[in-house]
Amino acid sequence: MHARGLIVSAVAKAGGIVTALDVAEPTPGSVKVDLSCDARDSDHVAQIVAALDAIDGCRVAKVSDRVFLAHLGGKLEVAVKAPMRHRDDLARIYTPGVARVCEAIAEHPEDVRRLTIKRNTVAVVTDGSAVLGLGDLGPAAAMPVMEGKAALFKRFANVDAWPICISSNDVDEIVRTVELIATGFGGINLEDIAAPRCFEIEARLRERLDIPVFHDDQHGTAIVVVAALRNALRLVGKSLAQARIVMSGAGAAGTAVCKLLLTAGATDIVMYDLDGALHRGRTDLDPVRTALLESMNPRNVTGSISEALRDADVFIGLSAPGVITADDVAGMARDSIVFALANPEPEIEPVEAAEHALVVATGRSDYPNQINNVLAFPGVFRGMLDAGGYTITDEVLLAAADAIADCVNDNELSSVYIVPSVFHPEVTTRVTNAVRRVVERQRGDSIPPIPVSRASDDESLSSFGS
Repeated sequence: MHARGLIVSAVAKAGGIVTALDVAEPTPGSVKVDLSCDARDSDHVAQIVAALDAIDGCRVAKVSDRVFLAHLGGKLEVAVKAPMRHRDDLARIYTPGVARVCEAIAEHPEDVRRLTIKRNTVAVVTDGSAVLGLGDLGPAAAMPVMEGKAALFKRFANVDAWPICISSNDVDEIVRTVELIATGFGGINLEDIAAPRCFEIEARLRERLDIPVFHDDQHGTAIVVVAALRNALRLVGKSLAQARIVMSGAGAAGTAVCKLLLTAGATDIVMYDLDGALHRGRTDLDPVRTALLESMNPRNVTGSISEALRDADVFIGLSAPGVITADDVAGMARDSIVFALANPEPEIEPVEAAEHALVVATGRSDYPNQINNVLAFPGVFRGMLDAGGYTITDEVLLAAADAIADCVNDNELSSVYIVPSVFHPEVTTRVTNAVRRVVERQRGDSIPPIPVSRASDDESLSSFGS
């Protein structure tokens, strides 16, 4: 068999899919080729390499991962908006012209938003203590996630965001660090900070800063869960006020989801942490969870999560894999709803849950109904920045949730489509306008809304701004 045929055959037998095979360096005695193929994971790559090395006369010299290649040198860059073609341009954007702008801001500090990047810049702040579902990896290992977050800000809302990874887990140090750098930013997005530390950091920064502070792991998740549940309940003909809801996970995301659901009108929520149900007999709860008990678990359920799920309408998991079983879902009420949001491995396999639940949602992109924070945070910050608001209230969060839910009309709503795609052309604009309306109503002024219909990406970007 021809050498190329042997290579393709070996990859196929190892379960890989060849996508390209090109000659890189032909020489009289040998030939170097570039092989591109799809593999499941790192272990599968090792199997493919072993299969290629087993071919007589074939040696794998180097293996590259396209995911890593996409991160080489980082995913962000700084671009210059003002032209710098000649001496006059330089004089205007730097010295001596810039001195006049500095003096103007010194005389009227409020003009810093109008005359600098502050009006459109967000700091994405982490200590690396709760990176994705991987745990405490530290600030350096958190950088790729924070860069990705900043890229999402730019792509979906034309917000210039920058990763700020702090080498400390001390609450005082983190709060003080953010305070010191806040002058150059129009908003603070807290990310991947472990609970309960994240609660205190957010609360203290909101008290001290005059710019919006938003912990996306809490409030971004809460917004999208409320939006998705609103539509799921609409599909099954149930109301939030009457629904019995069981939650697994009382961390940052779970606590925020529970709070926002209660604010939205839920009346019967039973929440579970590692030690069981949160009930009035527990003496080991921190102040945040103790306060939650004033509004949740009205029946003071104390049994197992399997017992709580009997005849429940909704399960929301923000915890760990394997928390519930197919039998648990089978025991839920008719037309039940399961949000298994642990990522990458959900609380129950979605296929198993779908055998008994009418609606199943996950945090993954390879199943229908992905609960993705990208639906929320770009529009929330775009709206706050455009309106000059700094207090992110429950009214703002619920307005964003309603805007997301309204992107799915009655004709589109189904068991596999309760939330729009992150690439839906109107999501960010609708959330932006909803947030802007709340801020202007609270402030008593009027800001022209951004048009919902977008002809092109260029047009949508040009609509943002003053």
